[in-house]
Amino acid sequence: MRILTTDEQDKLKLLTKYSISLTILEPTATGLQKSIMDATNTVRNYLYNQGVHDYSVQKQGPESKIMIDTELYGDFGKVSTYTSLYRPNTKSGDPRVWVSGLKKICVPNDLIALIWFESRLHVFNLTKTKLEYNITGVQTALSELLLDISNAANHISQELLQMLSSIAMAGPIPSLVNADTSVGRTLETALGIDINSSKKPDYKGIELKAFRNSRSNRKTLFAQVPNWELSKIKSSAEILDAFGYSRGEDFKLYCTVSSINVNSQGLSLRLDSDVQQLIEFSDNKKFGDIVIWTLDKLHQRLLSKHKETFWVEAESMLIRGKEHFQYKVVEHTKSPIVSQFDILLEQGVITLDHLIKRNVAGKVVEKGPLFKIKPNSLDLLFPPSNIYNLLE
Repeated sequence: MRILTTDEQDKLKLLTKYSISLTILEPTATGLQKSIMDATNTVRNYLYNQGVHDYSVQKQGPESKIMIDTELYGDFGKVSTYTSLYRPNTKSGDPRVWVSGLKKICVPNDLIALIWFESRLHVFNLTKTKLEYNITGVQTALSELLLDISNAANHISQELLQMLSSIAMAGPIPSLVNADTSVGRTLETALGIDINSSKKPDYKGIELKAFRNSRSNRKTLFAQVPNWELSKIKSSAEILDAFGYSRGEDFKLYCTVSSINVNSQGLSLRLDSDVQQLIEFSDNKKFGDIVIWTLDKLHQRLLSKHKETFWVEAESMLIRGKEHFQYKVVEHTKSPIVSQFDILLEQGVITLDHLIKRNVAGKVVEKGPLFKIKPNSLDLLFPPSNIYNLLE
């Protein structure tokens, strides 16, 4: 996709402000002529994360084509149409998408916005639409859609904010466990959220991240194992055997790995933009490059995990010898800027932590790798956020 103009960037910021999640297509002259477009990684990930379609399990050929109800918005208002998702028999079945009637609202290289809402796709021309007018100006079919989406999203966030305020107003809560993770587990339990290992956001599409305000700890973005098939080392156990150390009765590898320095285990990170990979390597020539993550997988995890996030700050205090949490402040972020993720990795603002340990039974347990961002750096990855004082 081409570089967005300043006007198009401003429109995306406005949509983010109103809690509207979307994906973008750029039809070419050939694509419009032949009524065919590539379903790019961004489009495929969006449709997958919205629960619409998974191209990876779709068979090739016209008999496996999927038709999606669609509303097409233009100067004429809106018309009902359909979008086809398919993989042709030719060219290795590369994923394709086509919106019927698209030629009515665009010319080649316009950017087209696709939004999934209420069991259908909604499509409009991002490049040419006067978006400010359609959100805050005269009522149109598009303005009704965007306000409906915004109101639905804000209803959930306001609901969660009220619940957090009630918890905060009740005073300090005793920690459930004696662990670094207790600040998050205690909050989720207070909210009635089951503790599990799911990678999905915690509360109706909103991710919850709680942290102690007395510590300058980095904030965890997500956990993601390497692509073992592409990697020289094939498991967490092998990483532990190669780089682990004994600490008391434990044999473990607890360390932070960065792109800007080599840690005490001789490990560092490197981005290879040519092949779109993040590589962890050792300064020991015996090992060299050890494991690999594809950047598209990391981008997908970031977008799916942090479409909308509440970062909840808590004061840790001891009451009768037991840790308690007074939850105080929420920072509400939306729609991380994926291009910034790569830059922040290269700058060492985003790092990863290995948390690998062999337990007494000889089993290797891996809690990560955890991708983390430095304190006070959320505004480098996310558009402007909202901050709420839970005690006011």
